[in-house]
Formats: sequence, C-alpha cells, structure tokens
Amino acid sequence: MRKKRVMALALAAGLGLGAVSGTSASAAAGAQHGSGSGGSSSGCRLSAGGRDVSHVIYLQFDNVHLTRDNPNVPSDLEQMPHLLNFLNSNGVVDSNHHTPLIAHTGNDILTSLTGLYGSDQGQPVSNSYRYYNPDGTTNSASTFAYWTDGVADSSVPTPTDSAYTMTTQAGKNTPAPWTAYTKAGCDFGSVSAANTILENTTVDINKVFGTASPEAAEAKANPAKAQADYVGIGIHCAKTSAVCAKSTTSADLLPDEPGGYTGYSALFGAKAVDPAIAANGVVNSTDGKQITDSKGNAGFPGFDGMTANNSLGYVAQMQESGVPVTYAYISDAHDQHGAGSGAYGPGEAGYVAQLKSYDDAFGSFFTRLSKDGINSSNTLFVVTADENDHFVGGAPTPANCDGVTVPCTYQQIGEVNANATGLLATQQGVTTPFKVHADSAPNFYLTGNPAQNATVTRSFEQAWSKVTAVNPITGTSGTINSYLADQTEMKLLHMVSGDPLRTPTFTSFADPNYYVYGGAAGCASPCVALGPAYAWNHGDFASDINTTWLGLVGPGVRKLGTTGTVWSDHTDIRPTMLALLGLKDTYRSDGRVLTEFISRSALPDSLADHLGAYQRLAAAYKQLDAGVGAFAAATLVVSNRGVSSTSAGDAQYTATEATLTALGSARDGLADQIVALLDGAAFHHRSVDPRQAANLEWQADQLIRQAQQLAA
Repeated sequence: MRKKRVMALALAAGLGLGAVSGTSASAAAGAQHGSGSGGSSSGCRLSAGGRDVSHVIYLQFDNVHLTRDNPNVPSDLEQMPHLLNFLNSNGVVDSNHHTPLIAHTGNDILTSLTGLYGSDQGQPVSNSYRYYNPDGTTNSASTFAYWTDGVADSSVPTPTDSAYTMTTQAGKNTPAPWTAYTKAGCDFGSVSAANTILENTTVDINKVFGTASPEAAEAKANPAKAQADYVGIGIHCAKTSAVCAKSTTSADLLPDEPGGYTGYSALFGAKAVDPAIAANGVVNSTDGKQITDSKGNAGFPGFDGMTANNSLGYVAQMQESGVPVTYAYISDAHDQHGAGSGAYGPGEAGYVAQLKSYDDAFGSFFTRLSKDGINSSNTLFVVTADENDHFVGGAPTPANCDGVTVPCTYQQIGEVNANATGLLATQQGVTTPFKVHADSAPNFYLTGNPAQNATVTRSFEQAWSKVTAVNPITGTSGTINSYLADQTEMKLLHMVSGDPLRTPTFTSFADPNYYVYGGAAGCASPCVALGPAYAWNHGDFASDINTTWLGLVGPGVRKLGTTGTVWSDHTDIRPTMLALLGLKDTYRSDGRVLTEFISRSALPDSLADHLGAYQRLAAAYKQLDAGVGAFAAATLVVSNRGVSSTSAGDAQYTATEATLTALGSARDGLADQIVALLDGAAFHHRSVDPRQAANLEWQADQLIRQAQQLAA
C-alpha cells in the first residue's frame, strides 16, 4: 500500500511527499519513437536458447488483484482487459504465485528484484522497521532508501546502527539488481522501482550529489521541486551508453558488489533522465500530458502519483530512446489518488474509474510499443503485484452490485485499528515498556532487548495472545492475534536479517481485519475503532494476502494462459528472467527457474536433459523453504502453540523451541543442498543427477511431513 510507504518515508526522513499525479495542460511532444531493435549501445547482449531479446519490461503493481474481492465485482485485472488479455494471449499468468513474509510493498518488491528473501536482503520487516540502541530503546527507520544507504544515513532520529539498509547475512551491501544488465552492456531504467532510485530529498541527495552541491541547496530551498527533479526516476548506465552520454551523469558506486563495480555511472532523477530520453526534455504520460507533480513541477510526481499512465509513459519513453531494460512500479488503484482521502471498496465508482484509467493506459501503452516494433516477439514482459491486500469493510449496497453497471457503496469501511498498549494494560495489566512496528502483522520490540526466553518476554507474549476485541463491523468478539512467532520461528520464516539490532522480540500475525499500533496506556479514547483512511490490510500470514499473481510474455515463454498448476513465489522471478535472458548473477538466489513456463528449446541442456527431476525437486524445495510454503505454515502453528503456552515451568514452550530449532537446522542444511543443485543446473551447466534429486526430494517431503504432524 503506497500511502503507508509514504508514511514510512516521512517518519524516517521527515519528508512531505506529493501524492497527486500531474494534470498539466502541456501536451508538448516528448516521444522519440524509435526502432524496435533498441539498446543503449550495440554491446547489449540478451539471448538464451538461440532466442534474442531486444527489450525487457518489468512492471510491479502495488496491490492489484487477479482474483475477486467481491464475487459479484470483476477483479482488478478483469477490469483491465488490455493487460489481462495481452498476458493470456501471448504468455502465461501464474495464479498460484506467492509473497514472502512479511507481505509488504517494500519486502515484496525487494524480494522480487533480488530473488532473495528479506533475511538475505535486509528488509523482512517493512515498509519501516525499528532497531535497537545501546540503551535498549529503539528508533524507526525506513525500508525505502537508496541501495547503498545505511541505517546511519537516516536523519531522524540520530541513528546508532551502522548496518546497510540493504544488508546480507554477512553484513555486506546486498548485490544490486541492475549489475547483471549493465555488465552485459545494457542500460537499466528505473521508474520508481524500490531502492534502485533516490527515495528522498535529504539523505539520498546528500549521499549522491554531496552536501555542498547545487542539488542539496535546491533540496533545502524547494523540497517539492527537488523531489520532482531527483527522486523516483533513474538510469543505471552501461559503460558504453549512448543514452547516458546525452546528460550529466553521477558515479554509480557499489563498494560491496561481488567481483567489483568500477567505472560505471548513472542518471539520478528526472532532471538528468528527461533530457537523455526526450529531444525536448518533456516526458508525457500515456494520455499525452506532461508528467508533473501536484504543484506543476515537471518530473517525478511522487510515489502515489506513479499511476499506470505516468509509470507506463516513462517506460515507453525510455524504451523508445534506447534504454532496453526498464523496471517500473505502478501505484495501487484502491486508494483515492489526489481526489480526497480514504480508500475505496470493491465496486465503488471511484475505484472502478481508476481501474478504467489504468486499462486505458495499458491500451495506449501496448499500441505505442507496437508502433515502435516492441512486442512479444522481441521483448520479455514480466508483470506482477506485491501483497494481495485483504479488504476490510461491511457488506455493499445494493447487495447484488457489480461495480461496473451498478456501483457499490459501503456504510462501514476501514481497517480495525487496535491500540496494543491500551489493550494490554486494561485487559492483562501489562505495562512493560515496548515499541511496536504498527501493522496487521505487528512486530514488538520490548525495551531492553530481552532474550526470547526471558521472563519479561514470555509474560508479554502470553498476555498478547489473550487480548480480545469486538470487531465494530461484525460485532463479534475474538482474539486479535492469529499466530505468534518468536525469534526462532522468525528465522524459519526468513524474517531475521544480518543486522541483529533490527530483529524484533517477536512478531504477531493478527486477524487480517486488524491494524495494530502502540497508543496511550488507557482506553479513554477507544482502543478499537474503524480507521476509514485505509481499508486494505497486508503483512499477515493469510491465503488471500499471500497469494498473488505473475505474468510472463516473450521469447521462450510458453503460451499457457492463466494457470495455477505451479506454486511459485517472488524469489523465483529473478532467476526465471535471467534464465530467459542468458544472464546470471554473482550470487545464488533463494528462488528457482520456473521451467514449467519456458519452452524446452529455450532451456540449457543442463536443465532440459532431466527436466522432470529438476521440476519435482524444485517443487519440493519451494514447499520446504518458502516463507509461506507448507513447512512454514506448519511450523508457525507449532510456534503459536508454544509461544502462547502457559504450562507449568514453561515446559511446553521450552520443548517447542528445541523442536523448532532442530527442524530449522535440518531445513536450512537441506535447502542449501537443494538450491545448490538447482542453481548449478540453471546457471553453471551442471547436469541434474536424477538419483540425487530424488533423494533430496524425499528428504524434503519427510521434513515437511514431520512439521505437519507436529502441527496436527
């Protein structure tokens, strides 16, 4: 949910981000409609299985659904037929695609970009997170920061954590997703793709341009203009980039990049990008209007302003100008973008109108690309969405509304806000000081950073498991918590990063209707109330949130239409793309190549020769290792039972911890063996030994069954 991304940014860096897409009357032609052969230089090399790819277009929506939230109302994608029909007619839509945990804009996008779970890229708790100070208190920091930023780069409050925002388990800066492309001679255009562009006008401008630079002076004098000029848009340049030579570049510094990364440059911000991709420096949306912010400043319109017409306008302009690889973010259509405040429910007139505008944008986008010779025969299109938000609201009026012909209205709409501080004090008498990362999957940070088995921790967890609330929409009472995960279980769920200071004391996966925050210790003001500003919850361990979709079109992709036969998650996107493009990373992904969606002729012999063995082992691996796979689902049930237990001497909790620790150690060791085999076959020309694969598959199945038996 982008507005919560903006809130997180404002919290961590004191920003005031625009939220309205531009409506400038200027229709100055900015397009340079070029040939479909494209490429920032003749050195761009993208090919696999004898198939050449000239363009890569990656699009990631915020909270756009393939499935229906109301059975009578067509889903988001059903109301965007230009996109859905394009994907179904030319490739595949995986309806059995999944998020990592915690399911959030930040973690989801970063997992998709890197192929790494939050534990391995640093942001399992997002869109902001907390970290411990030496005195046991905690500070807040934003997930959204430029790739090389550290927590210590944050300006509010004074930081005490020296780790990178994007950190590996070894404490190194997470490898950047653009280097596989730029090293292959291809410019990488970023349109608001998380952390690959500047995210704010304070820390990031000072870091990239310097505190004494004209850019830093502009940021102080006119922050809104500086945001439009420098935030949200960028190009990471190949060394021989003809596009980047047209503008003023900055050094593209990645000091921890495996194998080194020297001599590369980048264009940061629309002020540098726009002159390089448009002859007159004007970039238009798909409806022909110059892209501006709410104040009329040309350039980046704010993250919420990156609606389909603005994001796709930038993507098309970059592709036409010779930037062959473009990654873009598209803001959700559920919130009111500039028309007011609050969220829409399924089938409300404003929601339907926004989806219609998105569909129109895709219609114009595909027509424009087709005229340029950019199509499914020479372009890899990858389209997905982050968390599949859970709608919180009452029944619509009229009951049979479909939204399209009969608009829906809602008398009750909004997440149920629950004040954990007040509820713990009034219901359980618990006043232990703590901070909470507010969420539907709240992360609790107890002051003093006590051990997970400390008496204060155990008493607090037990108390929280018992807190109840009356849902103001349904009138029913129940516990707010659904699952409790302490640090042992969070490690199993890939939620413990390489920075121990940011590991929560524990995480609660709440009833998806609730948004848990830390408020006043009393409940003079209601501790439970509707929050109509937001009606789409995410983060939780819940099937409707954790199941999203993935679309693939292009050379080497099979034409299967919509299918749910393959279980995949966000870590699988990057290795699948690289396999289709004949590229590889300098690190090992947490995902696998989705060979079921790729033509056999496009696969290397090391995969094609024993394809069935690879696919069976890969399927078992996902259920064993994925944060929302079968193993994780079972261990979370076990964890909740143990953490909430009040048995004499804490015997049940102690036994549960020992069991989960042993299971986790066995899982990690086995998963490492499996992913080494999968990665070797996909990217290092190592043949799959069917007997070895079958043995590993059997071991994975046995470990999953063991966890499931414990859960049962």
